[in-house]
Amino acid sequence: MRTEKQLLNRRNFLRNTATIATGLTGLSMLPLGGWAAGIPVSNVENDINIIGPKAGYSPQVGTLVSMMDWMRFVVLLSVSKMQTTELDYLHDAKSNTIGAMLLHLAATERFYQIHTFEGKKWGDWSEADKKRWSIASELGEPAREAIKGHDLNYYLDTLKEVRQHTLDEFKKRDDKWLLSVDKEWPWGPTNNYCKWFHVCEHESNHNGQIKWIAGRLPGAKPHEG
Repeated sequence: MRTEKQLLNRRNFLRNTATIATGLTGLSMLPLGGWAAGIPVSNVENDINIIGPKAGYSPQVGTLVSMMDWMRFVVLLSVSKMQTTELDYLHDAKSNTIGAMLLHLAATERFYQIHTFEGKKWGDWSEADKKRWSIASELGEPAREAIKGHDLNYYLDTLKEVRQHTLDEFKKRDDKWLLSVDKEWPWGPTNNYCKWFHVCEHESNHNGQIKWIAGRLPGAKPHEG
């Protein structure tokens, strides 16, 4: 049974959350020109838990970057200190390994780079990009056969390489570009913000799978929370 102190803490948390949500609702209705004038820009080094505009980017691009940074931080926590045997662990014949999923995240981001930064139609990849990324992008049996034997640094370096290119390109673009709509996208009219937010939530989806597999590694302790 919850103590009075626990209930009080919960009420305070909910009250504070409601206050923050009210503020965010107001912010979402601001015109684009109002961002720079009224919203603080984060330029501190340890700002992983600050969602919002970031120094070096236009306001909404920076906000997207802050969400992507946070999600990547969570993914890296999930695989911290994993050994090659753990990264190569295959739970069953239909599973993907953790290593393959990490490379899959990099492949997905790379393809969205080509599509949104280079203006190419989806699937119009160079032979070099097809050779490097197609297996990781599609996963399945080819990935189970090909993606193994690498240590954690191999995957972390690849993720870092791809992400750095994304950040460099984001710095060249503004909120108008981010909000521009692609009326031919298969989902229906979609802007660059939604496409790149999909890259972010895609990592969240696979982070759940990674944690599920990690909980079934030989010798893994039961997951709590």
